[in-house]
Amino acid sequence: MVLSEHKDLKYAITALPAKEKDKLLLRLIAKDKILTEHLHFKLLEDASDLEGRRLALSELIEDNIAALTANTRFNVKDTLLLLRTLNGKINHHYKVTKDLNSEIELRMQLLNQIPLVLTASIHATLSKYNDRMVLYFLRTTLSVYKKFLKLHEDLQFDLQDALNKLLKKAYTPKFAETAEALGLPESF
Repeated sequence: MVLSEHKDLKYAITALPAKEKDKLLLRLIAKDKILTEHLHFKLLEDASDLEGRRLALSELIEDNIAALTANTRFNVKDTLLLLRTLNGKINHHYKVTKDLNSEIELRMQLLNQIPLVLTASIHATLSKYNDRMVLYFLRTTLSVYKKFLKLHEDLQFDLQDALNKLLKKAYTPKFAETAEALGLPESF
């Protein structure tokens, strides 16, 4: 049931006494973990907390990538799994904070630091992960680029070097054809 389709329900809810509305609202919020965390951030935290969240996630990215590269036997499957996991954590960060600037910074950090070692393996399972890795990396890069274009000019200026580094990485010889097909520019 969508509230916008039931105008009578909407008016009945607004007519409820404040105490009853508060009870209902608190019960609804408690059912949604991300909404609860977002409201906590919005109502009880400030800019320093946002910076703390961003730094903690940035350190997590660096630590996980360092652990991956320290393992001499890592492969494209491990890299793709880590990329997806950390990308999910960045998604969660954005859903809670709604801060586009830190989301873009963190995604560019992740994409710039992740090692793109594609394996030339005779095992079909690893070679299929090569294609998945390339596509996932490039689609995420395209998403970052589109969000980057929505930022204010001053913020774009600050992040321009990181974006150009990322676009250069997207146009490495193994990725160039797919990057061009997706419409990624070679530089900003």
